[in-house]
Amino acid sequence: MTLKIRDAVRADAATILRFIRELAVYEKAEHEVEATIETLTESLFGEGSVTHALICEKDGEAIGSAIWFFNYSTWQARKGVYLEDLYVTPTARGLGAGKALLRRLAEIALENNCGRFEWSVLDWNEPTIKVYEAIGAQPMKEWVRYRLSGEKLSAFAAG
Repeated sequence: MTLKIRDAVRADAATILRFIRELAVYEKAEHEVEATIETLTESLFGEGSVTHALICEKDGEAIGSAIWFFNYSTWQARKGVYLEDLYVTPTARGLGAGKALLRRLAEIALENNCGRFEWSVLDWNEPTIKVYEAIGAQPMKEWVRYRLSGEKLSAFAAG
């Protein structure tokens, strides 16, 4: 068995969308997925895109992906890597694909002089939390994430 991590390309959009949908099902949020192949292709590979993706392959077959972007820390005055989604197909879990994707993102962070590599995880996702803790990641318990979206975002922007 050989695992390979590579940058995603336009031809991977359908695979990435499948992974996004599978992840949404796992997270009990399938109804929230609005992405299409077209919108995903444009947002990941279109002109001016700030989002990146990695694909993990086992013996040439895509078994996982990571979608990420650079963020910024004012306190460090340095950019960082933010992992938006990490997904490995259920049949490939336990092979090291998730850790390989995380390791590649850590390398990207160092290659770009980033001060941080961050992500979020649902508090009920114990198997994933154990993986993150096993690699030395620490939860940021004092921080609470907030979000505006949909009608509330529109209403607030309108004043």
